[in-house]
Amino acid sequence: MQAMILAAGRGERMRPLTDTTPKPLLPAGGKPLIVWHIEALTRAGIRDIVVNHAHLGQQIEHALGDGARFGARIRYSPETEALETAGGIAQALPLLGATPFAVINGDIACDYDFARLPPLAGALRASGRRAHLVLVPNPPHHPRGDFALRGDNVSAAGETMLTFSGIGIYDPALFAAVPRGAKAKLAPLLRAAMEDNAVSGERHDGRWMDVGTPERLAELDRLLRGL
Repeated sequence: MQAMILAAGRGERMRPLTDTTPKPLLPAGGKPLIVWHIEALTRAGIRDIVVNHAHLGQQIEHALGDGARFGARIRYSPETEALETAGGIAQALPLLGATPFAVINGDIACDYDFARLPPLAGALRASGRRAHLVLVPNPPHHPRGDFALRGDNVSAAGETMLTFSGIGIYDPALFAAVPRGAKAKLAPLLRAAMEDNAVSGERHDGRWMDVGTPERLAELDRLLRGL
C-alpha cells in the first residue's frame, strides 16, 4: 500500500523555529520528525511514500531526496500554499492510486505499529467504508476530543470522546468532491461519512504526542533521548 505524510503546514505555533525550518524537519531525539515516520513505515514494509509540502518545501525535498537511503520511494506533491488536510490529499490523489492509502500527520510522534495498516486497508475496501481512524485518549490541551468510538464504528458525538491521532486510512472516494488545488478540511468529509456509518476506527493507548509547540518538541526530545 501507499502512505502519505502531511508536511505542508506553516507551523505558526512553532515559530520562531519554523521561520527558517519546515516543521517536519525539526529534530527530536537526534533526527527530524518526518524521518521517524519514514523509518517506521519502511520497517512495516510500506515503502511507497508521498510527501506534500508548501512552506519551505524545497528544504524537505533536499533533506529526504528520493527516499533511497531510508529504503523508501518518496514522491512529492508540492502546493503553492497549504491546501488544508483534505485539499492536500485530493491534490496528491494521482500519486496515491485507486486503492485505500494511509495518511500520517507529519507533526505527531506515536508508537502505533504501522504494520497494522495494510490489512486494515484491505478490510476497509472489503467493507465499503471510506475511512479508518486511529484515536487516542484526549491530551490536556484537547480535553473535549474529536470523535466517539463504539465497537469499531466512529461517530461525530458520543458519551466518550477521543482525539484523532492524525493516523488514518482513506478510500480515494472520500475526496471525490474536492477539486484539485482547492483548500478543504478533512473533518467535514469524515463527519459526512460517519452519518453513513462509513468510518471505522480503533483506540491506541500507547505513546502519542501532537508536537505542535516548542515546549512539546523539547519534551519529545527529552523522551526520545531517555533524559
